[in-house]
Amino acid sequence: MSWLDRLPLPWLIFMAFWMAVAPIQPEPHLIEKFRMLSQGTLTVPLDIFDLLMHATPLVLLGLRLWRRKSKS
Repeated sequence: MSWLDRLPLPWLIFMAFWMAVAPIQPEPHLIEKFRMLSQGTLTVPLDIFDLLMHATPLVLLGLRLWRRKSKS
């Protein structure tokens, strides 16, 4: 996973934040999709893809920070 270490951390933070809150109105997609997941209504393939698309930068940021901490 050395490719993850080569990603610029400021850009990864920016992308993770942006995708977590986009679109701001009426409600961020990530919150909406997590609510649908908890209610059991996340069944449409497009909604599942949307959840993965909005959550991936957060997962990558978490992995990057975890790898950075474990190296020190």
